[in-house]
Amino acid sequence: MATKKTTNSYNFPAPMDNDILVGHTAVLNEFLSAWNGREAHPIHPVWMLTGPRGIGKATLAYKIAKMIYGNVGDFFIIDMERNIDKDGKPKPDGKSVSVYTVRAMIEKMQMSSMSGDWRVILIDSVDELNTAASNALLKLLEEPPAKTLFLLIVHQLANVLPTVRSRARVEKMRPLSLSQLRELCEKFMPDTTVSDETLRLANGSFGRIANLKKSGGDVIYEELLDCLKNPRSNTIDMMTIAKKIAPDPALHGILLDAIAYFGLADLYPTATHAIADIARINLEPELGLFKIITQIKQCL
Repeated sequence: MATKKTTNSYNFPAPMDNDILVGHTAVLNEFLSAWNGREAHPIHPVWMLTGPRGIGKATLAYKIAKMIYGNVGDFFIIDMERNIDKDGKPKPDGKSVSVYTVRAMIEKMQMSSMSGDWRVILIDSVDELNTAASNALLKLLEEPPAKTLFLLIVHQLANVLPTVRSRARVEKMRPLSLSQLRELCEKFMPDTTVSDETLRLANGSFGRIANLKKSGGDVIYEELLDCLKNPRSNTIDMMTIAKKIAPDPALHGILLDAIAYFGLADLYPTATHAIADIARINLEPELGLFKIITQIKQCL
């Protein structure tokens, strides 16, 4: 009998290359209805797709874009990967998308096809635009070019300028269900065991499952729960877990998931601040995480 792989060497397609969309049919149908009826009722030029990270917002946006734009050169993308500095040099490792990236896109758009076909501008994500870039986008949205569709991906609606939000049709996308997450796991990781605990840990985000699998975080989380449940576990066991979590800041949040798992709501604010302090004050992560694990254990 073949055993399923436990390796963390996975290759998940980027949203641009992913043709598999699971869920979000209501939002897709809303767009298709507006698009197909655009002759009778002009379609809103700015669609804002909001919701938690990793639920398929970008996959849906690229799916829509591929249906709409006319010619090569009529599709414009703004994201961190295409970020540039003031000299036009690539700056993909920046913390925010620069105004120079937005301005360069506007220049390219002004020189784009005059064939009369539709053009698409996809921004992934608006959360990552710095203030100057957001203002440059706002000026463009105040008078949208004809036959141009804006697809704006937003992870946290509160991070978007109210003036930008007011010019968009906001579509709120929901986290994926456990069955939808399982369907995606079967499609992208058919030879891999994904536990029910990992599915629940993902909070409706397949992107989080992908990150957990690539980092091995799902295995570490299950080890954490086993350690906390075991009445015989000691400080050495808890420090061992803390050392496994410490190197990857993206995994520090699994302690909050463990707190939620055990229903320790009173501990949540303290742990949240403690995790934030690890990054803010440059504390030794092992010790900070060990302290939180110890507090969870004492509450059980």
